[in-house]
Amino acid sequence: MLGLQGAELVVLGYNTPRHDPTTPQHDRLAEFHNALSMQAGAYQNGCWVVGVAKAGTEEGVEQIGGSCIIAPTGEIVAQAVTVGDEIVVARCDLDAARPIKDGIFNFARHRRPEHYRMIVERTGAEPPP
Repeated sequence: MLGLQGAELVVLGYNTPRHDPTTPQHDRLAEFHNALSMQAGAYQNGCWVVGVAKAGTEEGVEQIGGSCIIAPTGEIVAQAVTVGDEIVVARCDLDAARPIKDGIFNFARHRRPEHYRMIVERTGAEPPP
């Protein structure tokens, strides 16, 4: 949706806990999954992503932190390295998104909405007929 609206830069806040009691076996992957989802979002939407995280412990819950700035290529260009207070800075050239928006994720050329009905019509997984 962001790419379809021409977004060039998305700023989002998050507070991801280090521990999820429902899937403790995934705790070691918290930072990986967090970065992965933002990197994929940046790339698929051809835009910069600035992820601003809570870090440290809040109300007894440890947060992963990891504030970062991600280029339209999906590359992390700047990232917090501790769970303390940090300022993360990077120069975001909005024109860097042009090769992504004009190429592989050129929605006007490649997107076929008639093939995506399932995305808005279903709420859960169903086996093919």
